[in-house]
This record gives sequence, structure tokens and C-alpha cells, in this order.
Amino acid sequence: MILFRLIDLLATISQGVILFVIVNSFCHTLRVKWGKWLLPVLFVALAYFWTWFIVDGTFKIAVHIILVISLALAFYQDCVFNIIASAIMGILIPGTCEALALIFVGLFTDTITVDISGMIFASLPAYITCIFINIIAGLLLHFLLHDFRYQLQKKDFIVVLLFEAIIVLFYSNSIVYFVIGAYNETLDLIVLLLSTAFMFLFLYMKNNYYLREQEQRDKLQIARLQQQYAYYQNKLKDEERICSIYHDMKNHLLVMEGRQGTDATRQMAQQLRSQIADYEDYIHTGNDFLDIIIKDKAEKAREKQIDFSAAIDFDGVEFIEPLDISTFFGNGIDNAIEASERLPEEERVILIKAGKMQNFVSILIENNCMPDSSMNDHRTTKADKFLHGFGISNMKKAAEKYGGTCTTSQANGKFTLKILLPVSKGKVVD
Repeated sequence: MILFRLIDLLATISQGVILFVIVNSFCHTLRVKWGKWLLPVLFVALAYFWTWFIVDGTFKIAVHIILVISLALAFYQDCVFNIIASAIMGILIPGTCEALALIFVGLFTDTITVDISGMIFASLPAYITCIFINIIAGLLLHFLLHDFRYQLQKKDFIVVLLFEAIIVLFYSNSIVYFVIGAYNETLDLIVLLLSTAFMFLFLYMKNNYYLREQEQRDKLQIARLQQQYAYYQNKLKDEERICSIYHDMKNHLLVMEGRQGTDATRQMAQQLRSQIADYEDYIHTGNDFLDIIIKDKAEKAREKQIDFSAAIDFDGVEFIEPLDISTFFGNGIDNAIEASERLPEEERVILIKAGKMQNFVSILIENNCMPDSSMNDHRTTKADKFLHGFGISNMKKAAEKYGGTCTTSQANGKFTLKILLPVSKGKVVD
């Protein structure tokens, strides 16, 4: 009895591993810190308790599915379709492995069950075969699903549910055969294997297409960022030439004003000097490259009647690469301008604060937005959603590169972007 209890526990743990692999391949964001470990542990505890203390397995599958779905929904905050589909798969795939083990052992021996104190259980060869198949299945599933990032849509979810219904039907059929001691192993084996294979092939193809689309989108975004970087580099060179001319002009105009001349001459000199005085008004951040970005965005904001305010001190902040500065400020301010354009002119306000704060560089971009703004989903309202709307994801990637964070929030009609980068690292984190 002790031996069977032990080996049954090992078999149940191997099923819990499959559940762990499947659910954590489909779901990536936890509500509960230890949720991804608690789910398989609670499943193993319930399965083991049911086997040895309830005995009657009539509602075992249904109870397990309901419990695992409930726990998964409580522990994860991913797409609901992903959570439910993976929770059901996490129960059915171990069940399928169990049925396959019984069918396989039944092909080679007539003794697949043993009577222990009046309880009918699988034989030791059946248990060992089941554990072996579970291990193989877990490794294959990890290899197949380790990079799964696709969020199931309604149609995908229905297709997966149909496959799962077929698996439930033939798995239950196999268990009935196991109880009564009769087997139609060929039909069960073919249907179970084909249903499972087609289900995962369908999911693999969906995910593969999604990853390729993401890769293409990332390439386009990188190309766009590089163009933006080249644009600001050229602007910086032009600005240096203009500043040099500006200083010479300013000195010449001062001389013209001070010399004896006609009132018309002095008035013309004063007028010209006031027109070029805008070059003294733009924001100095302590970083020449960032100066050009802020000047360019401030001009765009003024053209759209947006109140643009910036308090930036990047003096001594040298570890952030120019391309990433462009990513943080260029994308962040563009998003703020886009959101402001949808507001009445009197509500168009953009505030930027950035600088060193203890051992961190902090960047804050805040703007008013519509209460129902789609910025909540960190995407865009632009028509071309393939090319636009991924600025925030690029900012997050750039922040992670330095070991930092990029977070967004929306409340009381304000959208806030916060970027925090640790200065102590002093270099890019691989």
C-alpha cells in the first residue's frame, strides 16, 4: 500500500509539472506573487486527496477543471481566453497521457490493474509508463510553447474548446474501458493523439504568425527610430551653425544700435534682434542632443496651441545613448501631443520633468487626455495601428536595457508616463 501511495504521488506530481508548463506558457502576468507555484501544488494536493480518500471518480475531471480554472483566474491577469484554455489543457493533457499509458500497457500485458484493500488501481508498469510519458510530454510542451506570446481571440478559443471536448470524450471513454477491463485501444489511441496534435499545431501556427508579425513590426519601429535619430543629428549640426551665425549677428546688431545713425536704422536693428531672440528662449537641458529634441517638440506643440512646459536637467547624464534619449523623449512627447490634439485648446497642456534624483534618472511626461482615451491599452487611436502605437513598448524595452522601468497611468483626465533608470549601473545592462 505504501509503495502504491508513493508511486501514485510521483505520477500526480508529474501531471502537475505538465499543468505548470502549459499554464505558464500561455499566461505571463501574475496577480498573486507565488501563483504559478501554488496552482500546480494545489492541483497535486486535490488529485492525491481525491484518489485516496474519495475513491469515486465520477466527477473527478469536472471538479479538477473547475478548480484549476478558478485558481488560474485568481492567480493570473492575462487574457481570459488564454487562462481558461490553458487551465483546461493543463488537466486534459495529463489525463490523455494517463489514457495513453493504460492503452500502451494493455497492448503488452493483461494485468493493468491491481486490487489493494478493495480499491482498484493501475499496476506498477502502468504507473511507471504514465510517469515516463508525462515527463516526455512536459519536455515536448516546454519546447513547443516556451515562446508562446499570442493572445487567443474568441474564434481561436472556440476552436481550442472543440479539440478539448473531443479529448474529454475519448479520455472518458478510455477510463471506462479501464474500469470494465475492455479496450478499443486503436480507436482511442488514434483519436487522442490526432486531437491533441492538431490542437497544439493550431496554437503553434497562430503563435508563429504572431511572432513573425511582431518581428516585422519591431524592424519597422527600429527603422523609424533610426530615421528619427538621424533627423535629430542633422538638426543638431544645423543648430550649431545657426548658433554661430546668431552670435555674430547679435554682435553686429548691437554695434548698429550703438553707433550714430538714423532712427530708422536703430529701429530696424532692434526689430531684427527681437526676431532672433527666440534662440535665447529655448530650454537648455545640459545635453545638446536633448536640447534639439525639446526645441523641435516645443515648436510642434506651439503650432497646435498646446501649453508646453519642460524642466529638464540632464547635465552629467552621459550613460544614456542618444538613440535611447530620442526613444524616451521623442516617443513620449509625440504621444502627449497626439492626445492633446483631441482636447479643446484651453485644456491642451504638456508637462515634462526630468533629471537626476538620488541614484536614479527620472523622466516624467504628463498630459491631459480624454476620459475614455484609448491610451489605457497603451496602443493608439491612429488608423495605421501596424506602424503606430508601439512607442510605449519601445520605451519599456529601452528602459529595461538600463535596468530601469517605464510605467504609465491614467487618472482624473491625466495621462502620466514615468521612466526610472538607475545611475549606479553606469552602463547599459545586457
